[in-house]
Amino acid sequence: MRAGLENRLNGIWYGSHPAPWWLRILVPIYKAGNRLDRWWKLRRRPVDLESVFIIVVGNITVGGSGKTPLVIKLCQLLRQAGYRPGVISRGYGRKDGRLRLVSPDSDPTAVGDEPLLIAQRAGVPVIVANSRCQAARQLVHQDINVIISDDGLQHYRLPRSLEICVIDGSRGFGNGSLIPAGPLREPLSRLAAFDQIIVNGEPDLLPEELPIIPMTFVAGLLRSLESGQSWRLAQFGGCKVNAVAGIGNPGRFFDLLQHARIKTVEYVFPDHHVFCATDFEPMDPLLPILMTEKDAVKCKHLGLSNAWFLSVDALLPWEWEQDLIQRVAKGVNNTRSKS
Repeated sequence: MRAGLENRLNGIWYGSHPAPWWLRILVPIYKAGNRLDRWWKLRRRPVDLESVFIIVVGNITVGGSGKTPLVIKLCQLLRQAGYRPGVISRGYGRKDGRLRLVSPDSDPTAVGDEPLLIAQRAGVPVIVANSRCQAARQLVHQDINVIISDDGLQHYRLPRSLEICVIDGSRGFGNGSLIPAGPLREPLSRLAAFDQIIVNGEPDLLPEELPIIPMTFVAGLLRSLESGQSWRLAQFGGCKVNAVAGIGNPGRFFDLLQHARIKTVEYVFPDHHVFCATDFEPMDPLLPILMTEKDAVKCKHLGLSNAWFLSVDALLPWEWEQDLIQRVAKGVNNTRSKS
């Protein structure tokens, strides 16, 4: 049912289907609620976190845009530069809202798939909680000097030193309408307030005057879900596979496989889907299963003997990396002087 609703909304938001009237009439209600929520939460920003350097990474559209690989990249860059980064997240779809420290072997249903993936790949402290401010305080107590919020542009209570908006270049802003008639969480006028706008892929659907920073994904190794054995993606060239994707934009993953000359039988699941063994029963048992790394963290307990996951890394301009480190250095020094 959820998959059907998601497909229908995507057809309206990113396709050619016009939004029905009963969705359009709800837009002013959502817009008014968003303004009220922003006004109220900005007035209640905690003073104790104003002296902490916080980077918020998010988007203004519903669905995946490439935030998680960017967060991992930020952690890697900051560690290399000698900083002590940590990540906070709400942990979408988890069982409860309690504050939890995420370890590489955490239960994904308890902490969320994206925080678990970040903990496994970035090697930094990751904390999930319904209150991002509470999670940020916990990281401060662990002597973290740069906090990265995975998502949270609309969590207005959380102070921020740097706002980064990530946009999926292949989808853009869809039909340009606010929820529920379109995919926008905030009006497009909000773009002017961001410190940086990073576009994942070709910005064909975006205005030319928008100041953007390009980001691409580089395919890493394919790893066996069962043994950890690794293969290069090119070694699957010419093979036919069951391709599984439960991410915001599954087409991007399928295109990556097809570009490597892999023949795909595609199986699309909703974003953040909780996998079970029956999900794989319709698939050809003689073909290998290829999935995203985000999906793999939820499938390791299913005993899939011929399943592989593909890791990807975010690639950004060298100039952006240097500018980021300079901004952080200046910001951390300023926050030290305030504390």
